[in-house]
Amino acid sequence: MRTHHHRGDDRQKIIALWTAFLLGMLFHTQLALMPLFHGLSVAHSHINDLPLTTLFWLVLGVFGMAMAAIIATAFVKGQRYKTLHFGLTLLYTVINISHLTLDLIVGVPSYQLCLMGYLLLIGLLLNLVAFQWFHSELDKQPVLRSAR
Repeated sequence: MRTHHHRGDDRQKIIALWTAFLLGMLFHTQLALMPLFHGLSVAHSHINDLPLTTLFWLVLGVFGMAMAAIIATAFVKGQRYKTLHFGLTLLYTVINISHLTLDLIVGVPSYQLCLMGYLLLIGLLLNLVAFQWFHSELDKQPVLRSAR
């Protein structure tokens, strides 16, 4: 039996999931730097053909789009945004699967694999909630109503 669905429920869930995802990405970066605190080197790259500036811009884009999704979800209404947002969550899932696959191939430490798996699960849950929000009837009302 379905409970009464409130307008902001999906938005709140999406914002919470994006926030958890961003925190997980930050922790992923911090875990990679933890060896520095024990006098170990972290100077290695899994992507040798990509200039560092390009890599840094890609990382900025991934973080920036997630932050923008949190803000837009809180403020933007309408089906067009819900469609764009759902597509963005699917893009992030593809990126997460690719990242986890590359981590498995390269052989990153198990704690990083565990965290990437956790981030993938958060991303899949985000896909589900974004899909439900995309299909919710509450925001599908026309902007202009005809006077009958």
